[in-house]
Amino acid sequence: MSQAELSKLVSALRIAVKPRHRNLATPEGPAGRLRRLKATVTALVKYERIELYYPRADEARGYAERLISDAIRYGDCHKHTMEMADYWLDEKQLVHKLFKVLVPRYENFNSSYTRLLLAPNTYPDRPSGKAVLELKGNPFPPLTPESRNHNFWLHNVLLDEAKREFRSTKAPLAPEVKSLDTEVKS
Repeated sequence: MSQAELSKLVSALRIAVKPRHRNLATPEGPAGRLRRLKATVTALVKYERIELYYPRADEARGYAERLISDAIRYGDCHKHTMEMADYWLDEKQLVHKLFKVLVPRYENFNSSYTRLLLAPNTYPDRPSGKAVLELKGNPFPPLTPESRNHNFWLHNVLLDEAKREFRSTKAPLAPEVKSLDTEVKS
């Protein structure tokens, strides 16, 4: 099977998943680690915004992206997708939410379905390492302010015009300064 045929079988994620070791060890071993990741993906689908430590959020994001991507690509009639949804979502009513709420929300998205933001430090001298993982389009207020175009506000227009005028009056002085520099070097 060629690489092109193989890429059709596996949906491409819209986030960069870096192949690196993640320190998510638990006392229960690999089974406990998977159990905690499943709980994280379940909480993300249920609450649509969660706060947790960055390494766990980063890894859980990849699994949530793959789950939503496959749900959009194959739908609820595909056996493997249903098994994957059943595995990753501990609460079975969330499988319905995945296919009835999230798939229609994200079927026309061109970017990733999740957003990962670093949480602010509660103490300035100690970094918290916390992150906020959220599904895009959730009903909560945005965590980051909207970027607005302030170029046409009155004070910005006046400042831009003042800069332009200052540069235009300063421009004739530049050749004289250059000529003085050449005289000094000679």
